[in-house]
Amino acid sequence: MLCYPFLAGAGVAQYSRGAGLVAGYLLLAGIAACYLAVVVASMRSAWQAYWGLLAVMTALAVPVALLARETALILLAVIVPAAAVRAGRRTGPALVVLGATACVVVPMLVPGWDTGPGWYHAVAVVFTALLVHAFSGTATANRQLREARAEVARLASEAERNRIARDLHDLLGHSLTAITVKSGLARRLAAGAPAAALAEIESVERLSRQTLADVRAAVSGYREVTLAGELARGRELLRAAGVAADLPTASDGVPPERQELFGWIVREGVTNVVRHARAGRCTVELTVSSVEIRDDGAGGPAGTGSGLDGLRTRVAAAGGVLTAGPVPPRGWSLRVEFPA
Repeated sequence: MLCYPFLAGAGVAQYSRGAGLVAGYLLLAGIAACYLAVVVASMRSAWQAYWGLLAVMTALAVPVALLARETALILLAVIVPAAAVRAGRRTGPALVVLGATACVVVPMLVPGWDTGPGWYHAVAVVFTALLVHAFSGTATANRQLREARAEVARLASEAERNRIARDLHDLLGHSLTAITVKSGLARRLAAGAPAAALAEIESVERLSRQTLADVRAAVSGYREVTLAGELARGRELLRAAGVAADLPTASDGVPPERQELFGWIVREGVTNVVRHARAGRCTVELTVSSVEIRDDGAGGPAGTGSGLDGLRTRVAAAGGVLTAGPVPPRGWSLRVEFPA
């Protein structure tokens, strides 16, 4: 678009001499500089400066018209498209039509100008407006694409942080509870049954090593939780805590795509029984579409916490429904169910 001031310069050279010629060239240089500043303002979204610069360009174009006559109308191909692209869907096309009409009509109305209609200038205004519109649309689409990619990256980073926090809570909550219970059991057995106490200490050591491996796997994103493994760990944790365990011996009836999720649910549910319920019995029931952990403990009002919140997030993402709360006459139930 910087070629248009040069074309107007040909008109200045044709119709002006001396000081008028120099003034015309300086005015055109100012218009070209303003246009470059308009481009910079557009890239920076400095719209107040953008419109101010367009106003300056328009003001500079008026004396050029006195020096270059009908040739100065080519400057409308610079000013009108730049204004139309930011003027809105209705005002923008109206400005283009108005600019093209001016190119055709004004030369026939102004005495001393070429009496023929300025079709060449009108075509330049319309063509340039279409070109600027297309370029602006491409630039806007690219900017939106960059913003969308940045948002996706932010959401992915946030989701990864949430996953690690959720996994660490579920892993450490269960493992540290088991370590605490087994350490207490070993202390009680130390005086009367040292061999049993030693076995519990060895179990604590194994559990500590497994917990460290689980934490490393959770952080790296390669942790594996299985329903069968969580049922076995839950049975051992309940035994060490002195809670009667009524857990399934097999998990083959649960579909493979739900095995890991049901494993997380069993882990959280059994851990909460040991930590909070003061229960004498814990029951786990499995079906193809549901898992439920019940106890006969103190119960209490349904609440929230990072563990239950994490489970709700997992279950909702898989399309299931989680319910948790007290059950009559006493106890607590954690149930997850999927549509049949």
